[in-house]
Amino acid sequence: MRQFLKFTLASIVGVMIAGLLLLFVSIGIISALVSSSEQPAQIEGNSVLLLKFDHMIVDRARINPFDDLDFGIFQSNKTVGLNDMLDCIRKAKTDDNITGIYLNPMDIQAGMATVEEIRAALKDFKTSGKFIYAYGEYLSQKAYYLTTIADTLVLNPQGSVDFRGLGGERTFYKKALEKLGVEVQIVRHGKFKAAVEPFLLEKMSDENRLQTQTYLNSLWNEMLTDISASRKISIEELNGIADMVASFRKADFAKEKNLVDRLKYKDQVIDDLKKLTGTSAKDDVKAIDIFKYVKVPENREQKGIARKKIAVIYASGSIDTGTSEDDIKSEDLSRAIREARRDSSIKAIVLRINSPGGSAYGSEVIWREVKLAAEIKPVIASMGDVAASGGYYIAAAADTIMADRTTITGSIGIFGMIPNAEKLMTDKLGITQDVVMTNQHSDMISLTRPMSAFERDLMQQTIEDGYDTFISRVAEGRKMDKTAVDEIGQGRVWAATNAKEIKLIDVYGGLTDAIELAKKMANLDTYRIVNLPKLKDPLEELMKEISGSAKAGFMKDEMGENYKYYEQLRSLISQKGVMARMPYDIEIH
Repeated sequence: MRQFLKFTLASIVGVMIAGLLLLFVSIGIISALVSSSEQPAQIEGNSVLLLKFDHMIVDRARINPFDDLDFGIFQSNKTVGLNDMLDCIRKAKTDDNITGIYLNPMDIQAGMATVEEIRAALKDFKTSGKFIYAYGEYLSQKAYYLTTIADTLVLNPQGSVDFRGLGGERTFYKKALEKLGVEVQIVRHGKFKAAVEPFLLEKMSDENRLQTQTYLNSLWNEMLTDISASRKISIEELNGIADMVASFRKADFAKEKNLVDRLKYKDQVIDDLKKLTGTSAKDDVKAIDIFKYVKVPENREQKGIARKKIAVIYASGSIDTGTSEDDIKSEDLSRAIREARRDSSIKAIVLRINSPGGSAYGSEVIWREVKLAAEIKPVIASMGDVAASGGYYIAAAADTIMADRTTITGSIGIFGMIPNAEKLMTDKLGITQDVVMTNQHSDMISLTRPMSAFERDLMQQTIEDGYDTFISRVAEGRKMDKTAVDEIGQGRVWAATNAKEIKLIDVYGGLTDAIELAKKMANLDTYRIVNLPKLKDPLEELMKEISGSAKAGFMKDEMGENYKYYEQLRSLISQKGVMARMPYDIEIH
């Protein structure tokens, strides 16, 4: 027995020592990875900046050296920040080691406004006299829109260009919920507040169809205007090509219609790049991608670090209702705005918004801090792909609202949804409930019975009060009459081109333009950018990946395209309180 205990104790001690050694080795490896990720990169002369767009583009990517690996399904999970991409294109413009840019997209995992901002940055890059060469085996509509800015646009002889106009699908859950025995009780203000329609109807209402058709037309017209200018093809002719559905036609059709310049194979493209960069036939073209180039130090005329700053504060995702760590937490965002307001070295704020909205209360919390900041220093709201409902709410107090022409905004309205699962519980599952109350409505809000007339009236009044507060905030910030705001509100979604006409936004422009405007408004000669809220430490990101991505990764892997429906329903379940949110998640194809 004594020998057994001795060997058992020795085994336990051995396991503990081995575990500690493994921990120290792991910490060393992680530290080395983090350290190497922060090291500046070097670039050779006559290099090409390679833009492949094979990663999802977000407004600001997390600082995570482990993004290359999803610990749940062991697949690449890297994202690239729009801010980094814009900085790299701007830096490449004056970098003597960069001779040009090579665009090689198939599709672009980003919204239309993001693509528009990248295209604008490339257009500015061309003023340097350096080349932009684009090549694709297959070009999606977003990829084609972007690549038309190139000096030379080449398509594989067996490739194709997707060009058929814009379209979007809506998913409706009414019948599915009826089969489950779930009734969604809706309280809303605004005939256009279509966020609730998937749970009430089987197809779009006339109002929803009207607003969708209006903003799709606006986005398409802006795309056609840019493509027409670049390809020297009239808008009428482009619409004719789209009606012929170029997507399913051979590459010869794209060349014949002047959608592309030439048809070439990849080896011929490489030969072209060698000629453009002065590379000998026996050598490889020297190319550097965004992830490496972002680490290349920029040559600056200014010596030292500028004391004065412009804060770029990122508001991306749903407000207080999203299930992702990357969504907006109103307390965290309002704290970042408050700290920027109090920091005397920060002379101006750019609030970068990419949000469909969310909690009305959370939006109000953020709005308050934006208003207080705007009373002290310039605040510019820079709208990305979507800045609607709560996303517009938090922009309303800014001095200037700037949006891309393809930004989706507006949706000024609020709603509440209360599921009634009485039939599901009683008829489907055989579960009954009883209740004891001290007062007449102590069990309000119940999810297992319908609302009474009193409760519905009370909820409706809450919604009306919330809507009145919303349009009051907009009227104050935009210097408009409340009645005028109500007329363009009602939950209606607008494309930026329409929103500018009705004074919901001030000027067109992207993140770069917003920073330039902030510089002018604050009368700054030299400055540096600080990005807020501060990102988590890479080690924290690693732990989050290990603990959180396995489940999501498995679900995404199993459900594929249908994962978005799971996410929508999961978001619905997590919603609390009155909502100021977009009618739906917009996906334009």
